[in-house]
Amino acid sequence: MAERVEAWWARRQFSRGADVPYAVGTYREAWAAFPMLIRQYHPELNAGITLTQIPPAADVLLLWQCEAGHLFAATPSEQRARPGRERRRSAWCPECAGLAQPPRIRPAGEPRPSVTRTPPPLCAKTPELPVGEPFVSECAPRPASAVEARLRADLFARLGVTDGFNAVRVSRPFFDHLEVWPDILLPELRIALEYDSPGRFGLEHVGKREEADRRKDRVLRAAGWEIVRIRTGKLEKLGPYDVQLSSLGRRGVDRLLDAFRDIRGSLLIDAYLR
Repeated sequence: MAERVEAWWARRQFSRGADVPYAVGTYREAWAAFPMLIRQYHPELNAGITLTQIPPAADVLLLWQCEAGHLFAATPSEQRARPGRERRRSAWCPECAGLAQPPRIRPAGEPRPSVTRTPPPLCAKTPELPVGEPFVSECAPRPASAVEARLRADLFARLGVTDGFNAVRVSRPFFDHLEVWPDILLPELRIALEYDSPGRFGLEHVGKREEADRRKDRVLRAAGWEIVRIRTGKLEKLGPYDVQLSSLGRRGVDRLLDAFRDIRGSLLIDAYLR
C-alpha cells in the first residue's frame, strides 16, 4: 500500500541509517524521460524532497500540480503510466483528462443503453457477527497518528470501557467490506470516535474524502452506533455531536465527555468514569 511521502522518507532514513537516504540528483536520468512530470512536481508540496531523490518505482504517494492548477495525489508508477500511448497534455492530470473527454450528448428520442453493473466482491475475512457488534479485524489499518495514540491513552484513562476493538460489523458494504474501522471504539457506550485533521497541505477530510466520512457515519448509525468527530484546523462539523478542537489535553477530553453525555446521558457516562 502506498504511503505518504513523509512516512516513506522517515522509513528510508531509518533503514539506510542516514538523514538523506537519497542524494539530490540520484534519479535524475530516470526522470529525464518525463518532462511533464518534472513540471508537475513541486518539492514544497512533498516535504521538501526533490523528484530526483525518489526512485521511479517507489510505492509512495506524492502530490502533483498540473499547469491548470489542479492538485492531485498519485504514485510515481501511476503518473508514469497515466498517458499511455497518447501523450496529450491533458492526460497527465486526472481532472484535465475528464474535462478533455466530455460525455456525449444523446440525441432526443435515443434510448439510454442498459448498463449492468457487477458489484465488487466483498472481503471474506469479516466474521459472521450480528450487525453493530465490535470486533478485532485483521483488515483494519494500523493507527498512524501519534496524536490519535495520545488521545486514546487519555480517554481510556478517564473511562473504564473495553479497549482493543478496531472494527464494527455493519449491514451494508463500505468499500468492499461489511465492516467499518473507526479510530477509537467505546463498545459499552456504542460510540465511535474519529480524529479529523486537514493534514499538512489541507487536503485531508475535504471534497470526496469528506463524502466518504459522511458515508461512514451513516453506515455506523445504521448499525446502532453514534459518531463523535474531533475536527481540527478549519474543518467544519459533520454531525450533531462533533467537537471542534485546536488542541487535545484534559480540557479536550472534558469536552468529549460532555458530547458523550449529550448522546447517552450523564447517568450512563458517569458510571464509567474512573
